[in-house]
Amino acid sequence: MTETFDIGFLLYPELTQLDMTGPAQVLARMPGAKLHFVWKDLELIRDDCGLTFLPTATFADCPQLDMICVPGGYGCTAMMQDTAVLDWLRRQAEGARFVTSVCTGSLILAAAGLMTGYKAGCHWAWREHLAAFGAIPVAERVVEDRNRISGGGVTAGIDFGFRIVEKLHGRDLAEMIQLALEYDPAPLGGGTPETARKPILDKTLAAMAARGFDLRRAEISSLASVR
Repeated sequence: MTETFDIGFLLYPELTQLDMTGPAQVLARMPGAKLHFVWKDLELIRDDCGLTFLPTATFADCPQLDMICVPGGYGCTAMMQDTAVLDWLRRQAEGARFVTSVCTGSLILAAAGLMTGYKAGCHWAWREHLAAFGAIPVAERVVEDRNRISGGGVTAGIDFGFRIVEKLHGRDLAEMIQLALEYDPAPLGGGTPETARKPILDKTLAAMAARGFDLRRAEISSLASVR
């Protein structure tokens, strides 16, 4: 009989759903995987584009997890200041085999003190803030440092999921799941600031500013300054 491997995704208001659903879709196909979607209560959670998700466990009744995964999203700065969230992550991290994140989820882990001295990935627009919380920022799709594994921005969560499968069950199974999901990206190019055309980068930054990018950056900086 395959041993159960409990994976818990932190849900919270204004998360980016692909940070969670990307790796969840991959990891759900892993032998023994049991996914938990965890929040303070069992009320519906609305993400940053209007989708809703129903938690399957609360902080109080969630079992000890083998793997914690914290997604990013527009609500991450609130979670970085939420004592209940940070305390739950610290408690779970004590017994978890892997402590992981996608996108700005690494900043939430860092705010909980769980990335201090560890290399970590993050969305390119927020990566620099990791250093202020004791982490070591790395510009890679998936960053692994001991039992801390973090994905870069949003779509990197899918690559992150395959890294976990390969690590636990080998490359053959990871490739089988990849084929079953038809994960064979054919990108346009320019998916990072370094590879994007300058006009596209400028327009993207302007669009992000219109959605509160500068305000969120200032808020994270202020959080770091009071540590």
